[in-house]
Amino acid sequence: MQPEKTSGTIKQQLAAIAPTLEQLNKKKNERKREFVSVQSQIDQICGEIAGTTEVGEQVATPQVNEDDLTLERLEDFRSQLQELEKEKSNRLEKVLEYVSMVHDLCTVLGMDFLSTVTEVHPSLDDSIADNCKSISDETLSKLDKTVATLHEDKKLRLSKLQELVGQLYDLWDLMDAPTQERSMFDHVTCNRSASVDEVTAPGALALDLIEQAETEVQRLDQLKYSKMKEIAFKKQTELEDIYAGAHTVIDTAAAHMKLLALIEAGNIEPTELIADMEGQISKAKEEALSRKDILDKVEKWMSACEEESWLEDYNRDDNRYNSSRGAHLNLKRAEKARILVSKIPALVETLVAKTRAWEESRGLSFMYDGVPLLAMLDEYVMLREEREEDKKRMKEQKRYVEQKLNTDHEGPFGSRVSPNRPATAKKIPGPKSNGTSMNGTPPSRRLSISGQQNGRSGGKDSKRDSATKAASSPGNGASAAAAKEDASSHISGTDLAPTTP
Repeated sequence: MQPEKTSGTIKQQLAAIAPTLEQLNKKKNERKREFVSVQSQIDQICGEIAGTTEVGEQVATPQVNEDDLTLERLEDFRSQLQELEKEKSNRLEKVLEYVSMVHDLCTVLGMDFLSTVTEVHPSLDDSIADNCKSISDETLSKLDKTVATLHEDKKLRLSKLQELVGQLYDLWDLMDAPTQERSMFDHVTCNRSASVDEVTAPGALALDLIEQAETEVQRLDQLKYSKMKEIAFKKQTELEDIYAGAHTVIDTAAAHMKLLALIEAGNIEPTELIADMEGQISKAKEEALSRKDILDKVEKWMSACEEESWLEDYNRDDNRYNSSRGAHLNLKRAEKARILVSKIPALVETLVAKTRAWEESRGLSFMYDGVPLLAMLDEYVMLREEREEDKKRMKEQKRYVEQKLNTDHEGPFGSRVSPNRPATAKKIPGPKSNGTSMNGTPPSRRLSISGQQNGRSGGKDSKRDSATKAASSPGNGASAAAAKEDASSHISGTDLAPTTP
């Protein structure tokens, strides 16, 4: 503002412009203070970022260029300050994020968070306000390295712990440790298959916990040598049970002696021995599975043979239709037994076909309790055919006796003398689950016994011939009539169905 031109002395003119001059000086000083404030903040933030200025430390008053105090220049400084404040905020956010990561890792690893974070910078303590924490390049670099180190340490500890947990499970399984003993280490085994990021529980990877797992592994490792014999024989028993369930005969005594010699010699590691036995158990289970279908049908066949034997005894009972206790139950059982017995031929045929297919696929003989199953089935078929022949002979004998008795005369007093009864159909012993016949005869003797039975059958035929001759003689009319009645009652009480081998 230009002062008005006045006339007068110089003093009068100076007095006229003095207020204006004083106002301009005030504006200048105020503008300088604004420049100082903005430049001081800029220097403060730059010093904190560079690490040359501690947080909260006062910086020296900057020199202001009084030749350029324009608003344009002031706005430039303010824009620069705004950018620096934004960078400071981003750095502080990153520092706090790093501090949080360090806290979480220290918690999982069981480490002292305060000592760890203050080693990076003292201002990172939780007791210090966030706006007072160091945001320097050096602090961020140290925090990054600290987080990377702790993360790597976490990964190594988890790997070591999972390895120890695997050894614990192997030793527990080896010695069949009870559930109660295993549950004592649930806090260790819970991270058996966890990833690094999934492990977040406090102290889950602490050094004392890893040492605890190491101590337990060492204890069990020493204990397994003392219990090796017990464990090995337990596995052997399991193997024998599988073979017994599959009706496969093995030399158990030789297996026990071999196992005992291996343990006492000490030439094999316990884990290798147990692994080998588990391999044998797995192989035995596979073999038992391949035999299961045939064995199920063998059980059905043997069950049918037992019902066949019971049905024969039931049909021989003359009092089976009496109203005694349980008679109706036996009658129902007999009906079911007849249906079951009628299915035996088809069952045997199917069993033979499956057994032959099994043997051809493996090149081995299917053994049932040490006896070839096909031999057992062949013997059963042969004895069944003999049974059919016996039935035919019995029917022919019955017709012959009836014809003879029709031509005979009664005795003088009307009484009848019973002649020797004709031989009944022989009962064929059935197989048992241990490979022997129903009468306890070993499998190796069954074929020879069948031959002896044929011989005995022939002897009974000769007796039947002699009984027939006696019945046809003139002096024995009453005896012949009695023979007819007795033979008829005997034959009617005998089941004509084939009986158990």
